[in-house]
Parts: sequence; C-alpha cells; structure tokens
Amino acid sequence: MPVIVLEARDFTSPLFLVRTLEVLTTCTAFSLVASVEHSNTTWNRTFRIFCMFIWCFFFTITLLIHILSIIQFHSLIRVSWKNLTMTVAVLGALMTFSTSVIFPWMVMDHKGELPRPVAAAVASGLTFLAYTSESIVLRTQAHEQRGYMSTMPGLLKIIQLWGGCMIIPLVVEMVHELLNGVAWQLSVSGVSYGVCILMSLITLVVIVGDFAGRCLLPFDRFLAGFSLIGVLLYMLATVICFTKILQLNENKNAITQQLVIMETVISSITLLAYTVDLAFSIKLLCDRGRM
Repeated sequence: MPVIVLEARDFTSPLFLVRTLEVLTTCTAFSLVASVEHSNTTWNRTFRIFCMFIWCFFFTITLLIHILSIIQFHSLIRVSWKNLTMTVAVLGALMTFSTSVIFPWMVMDHKGELPRPVAAAVASGLTFLAYTSESIVLRTQAHEQRGYMSTMPGLLKIIQLWGGCMIIPLVVEMVHELLNGVAWQLSVSGVSYGVCILMSLITLVVIVGDFAGRCLLPFDRFLAGFSLIGVLLYMLATVICFTKILQLNENKNAITQQLVIMETVISSITLLAYTVDLAFSIKLLCDRGRM
C-alpha cells in the first residue's frame, strides 16, 4: 500500500501548526529541565520527575499522532481516532497547565541557575496554549468528525482522569512527609484514588478502543455505575481532606500545608466532575427509559 501524505495546503492548517508547536515546546521543556541541576530535597525531586514525565509522555504520543496524521495511516489503526485525538488534546492541556503551575512554584530552584528553568516554564506555558488551541479546533469540527470525548460527558471523564493523575504525586509526597496521626487517612484516600484512576482508564480504553458494543452491560449503565462509585469514593476522600485541613497546625511545615490544600482542591474539583457526570448519566438513562 503506498504511503499517502498530506497535501501542501494541509501543512499550513491550524491542526498541523498547533501539533508541531506541541512537539517543539514539550521537547524544549524536558530538555531544558534535564540539563539543570536541582536540589535533592524529596518534594523537589518528586515534582520534577512528575513534570518531566508529563512533558516526555505528551511529546511521545503527540509526535506519534502527528506522524500518523501526516502519512494518513491513522485509518489503519483499530482505535477511535477522533476520540483519541480529543482525549490527548484536552488531557494535554490540563496536564501541561498543571506543570506550568507546579514547576515554577514548587520545583524551580531560585537559588540556582535561572535562565533555563524560566525558559522551561515558558515552554510549558506555550505547550498549554497549543493543546488548548488544538482542543478548540477539534471541538469546532463538523459534528460527524467529533466523537464522544468532545461531548460534555466525555470532557468530564477527561477531567476525572486529570484529577486522579494529579493526586498521585501529592499522595507520594504525603507518605514521604510521614504525617503523624493520618496514616489511616492516607491509606483510605489512596485506595479511593486508585480505584477511581483504574475506572477512568478502563472507561478511556473502552471509548478509544471502540469496545462499547462488546461490554457485558449496556454502555450507558456501565458509565453510570462508574460515575456513582466515583462520587462515593471522592466524597469520602474529600471529607478526609477537609479533616486533614482541620488537623493542620503551626507545627506543620509549609510544604505539608501546601500539599494538603492542593489535595483538597483537586479532590473537590474531581468530585464535582463526577457529580455532574452522574447527573448526565441519570438523565440519559431516564430519557432512554421513556422511549
């Protein structure tokens, strides 16, 4: 089968340009950070690794999508291309926005060399703008070119996955900080987050892999069940977060207080996403019940 590439006019299309910018800025960000020496404090190392992983992961997957789009091989892959590209674009925007906040705030070593960390932070910000632009371009496509992940329930599921990913380094840091008297709280909330992340990944695989028709249960009930479990687990985790805030005192160091507050904010946002998603699922089930 001959390789088909894009026409000349396609190389100036908004989608081609923003994906090229995404590849360049993510590569720039992790290259600059990799060349800078950082302090060896645990929290510094954890969040630096987290930011590096995000930039490297989205560089790799965006480059792959970009190449497949150029040579027009995406139709040969047994996945829902429109759902895959929308998921990568929106999740990339959320995750790179997070790195753009985390890296300057908690990772950048202000006592060391500044030019390259500052340039990496700027590159991360440009990456966020590029992924946001791609999300807007994909959302404005014709209706038949948009998949489930472009709808409001689909976007809410991406936010749920983002919340779960952002919680991981926070929980790791809290374990390192060895918060006295909250070991059981970390265990319960950690299990809740883990189950929700697993459910989000299963949902994503089913949607992107076009496996909805092969589910043992109707897909809408499958999603409603996951949303309900997510609401209950994140409600429990959010209550634990607020309990930890009430337990904070002046004896806790500033890093611990920041971690607890960040976990509470992200848990609350993710709980809201699960709640609204559950409302959409119940409405869909009720509408189909009347038919």
